[in-house]
Amino acid sequence: MITGELKRRVDALWTEFWQGGITNPLTVIEQITFLMFARLLDINETRDENRMKRTHKSFNRRFSDDEQSLRWSQFRHLGSEAMLPLVRDKVFPHFRKASTSGSAFAEFMKDAQLMIQKPSLLVKAINMIDQLPLTEGDAKGDLYEYLLSKLTTAGINGQFRTPRHIIRLMVDMLEPKPTDVIGDPACGTGGFLVQTMQHLLEKYTSPEGVLEEADPETGKTEKTYTGDLLEAHREHIRSGMFHGFDFDATMLRIAAMNLMLHGVDDPDIHYQDTLSAGFTDKFPKAASEGFDVVLANPPFKGSLDFEDVHASLLRQVKTRKTELLFLVLILRMLKNGGRSATIVPDGVLFGSSGAHVALRKLLVDHNQLEAVISLPSGVFKPYASVSTAILVFTKGGRTDDVFFYDVLADGMSLDDKREPIDANDLPDCLARWQARETQHENSRTQKAFFVNAGEIRATNYDLSLSRYKERVHAEEAYDQPIQILERIKALNEEITSELAELEELLG
Repeated sequence: MITGELKRRVDALWTEFWQGGITNPLTVIEQITFLMFARLLDINETRDENRMKRTHKSFNRRFSDDEQSLRWSQFRHLGSEAMLPLVRDKVFPHFRKASTSGSAFAEFMKDAQLMIQKPSLLVKAINMIDQLPLTEGDAKGDLYEYLLSKLTTAGINGQFRTPRHIIRLMVDMLEPKPTDVIGDPACGTGGFLVQTMQHLLEKYTSPEGVLEEADPETGKTEKTYTGDLLEAHREHIRSGMFHGFDFDATMLRIAAMNLMLHGVDDPDIHYQDTLSAGFTDKFPKAASEGFDVVLANPPFKGSLDFEDVHASLLRQVKTRKTELLFLVLILRMLKNGGRSATIVPDGVLFGSSGAHVALRKLLVDHNQLEAVISLPSGVFKPYASVSTAILVFTKGGRTDDVFFYDVLADGMSLDDKREPIDANDLPDCLARWQARETQHENSRTQKAFFVNAGEIRATNYDLSLSRYKERVHAEEAYDQPIQILERIKALNEEITSELAELEELLG
C-alpha cells in the first residue's frame, strides 16, 4: 500500500476528477491509467534513447520523428487550450499503435476516449501524474492497488494484487526458461507475467549485460538488464511467451501496459472468463495443454452456476466453487510435464466436501504434487485476512513426497499497514526448496519437512500443514499451590501493615 505524501497526492488527484464532473470511480481509474501509460511510454523512450547512445544498439521507437509532439515530456508544457485537443485527438489515437504489431494494447485501447472535457482539469491531472514516482519499484502496481481500494466493489471477486515478494517467490521456485510458454488464467494487472520477465532478464544476462544508469525521473542509480543471452529467443519473448486472461478490462489495460513497458512488445492478453465454455471455443490451444508454466492467484471468493462452467471442468470436480474449478482448469491448460504455482485459500487443503477431496485426490494420485507452502493470514491485508497457501504441482507424473514449508513471516507486518519488518522466512523457504534433492530434511518440528504420499492418502488427502507438523511444547515448572498461597498471605500482611502505618500518620 502507499502511504503518506504519495497517498495525499493520489487523493488530491481523485478529488480533482470528482470536482471536474467525473464521479464514476471506474471512469476515474481508466482515465488515470491512460495518462499513466502516456507518461511511462515517454519515460521508456527516453531510457532507450540514452541506452542507444551508450551501446549503439537500435530499438523499436515508440514515436517517429513526426510524432515527437505526442510525447508526455513535450505536451505537458502546453497551455490548457492547446493541450486538450492534442491529447484527445492525437495522443489517444497513438495508443492504438503503441505495440510493434498494433494488436496487443490496441485490443483494450480501441474504445479509449479522453473523458476529461475541462482543459483546466486535464492540466491539473497531468501535473499531478507527472509528480508521481512511477519508476520507483512497483509504484505502478501500488498506485493502482490504492485506486482500486476506492471502488466500493473492489475485492468482491477477489480482485486484489498479489504482493510482489510472494510473486517473486513463486516465480523463483518454478524457474521458468526462455523457451517456455507462460500463462495466467486470472492475470489481473499482470504481476506474475511481469515478474517472470524480470526473472529471465536477471538469470539470462551476462555480467557485461548489466548496466547501471541514473533513472531519468529520480536521478537514482539502478541496475538494468539488457538480456543479451535472451537474444536467440527475442521473437518468442516478444509475442509468443506470455499469455494472460481476465474478465476485468481495466485490469487488462494495466497488464498490457506493464508487460509492454518491461520489454514484452506484443503480449497475448485477452478479455475472457477462462472458466466458461467460451474459453475453450475461442482459445482451444490455450485452454488445453498449451502451457509449460502457469502462475496464478485466481479469485477464490465466488461461486458460479453449473451452466456457466465448461463441462470438461465439471467432469473432473463437480462444484460451483471458483478456487477448485481454477485448479482443474490449470491442470487442463498445462502440457504434460508442465508446472504450476497457484495460490489457494486454506479451505482447499482440508475441506471435507466431495469436491474438495476429489480435487486433492486428482493432484496427488494423477499428477505430481510437489509443494504446499503455508502463508501467514495477513499476507493479503487490508483486503482479506484469509489464510492461504501456495500449491506447486506438475501435470502428470507421480507424487512420492510432498515438500511442506511453514511461512510465519514474509518481511512485512501482518496488520493492515503491511510495513517492512526484519522477520522474513521467504529466502529460507526458497533455499530449502532449491536444496530439497540433496538436503532431504524431515524433522517435522522444523519449518520445512516432507510428507509421504501414502500418509497423505491415509488422512483423506488432507494437505493442511498443521496436520503433519509436530509442535514442540516446552515443559513449564510451576511452584506448588501451597507455596503460592504463602506468598499471597505474606503480601497481604505487608499491605495491612503499611496501611496501618499510613493511618497513624493521618491520625
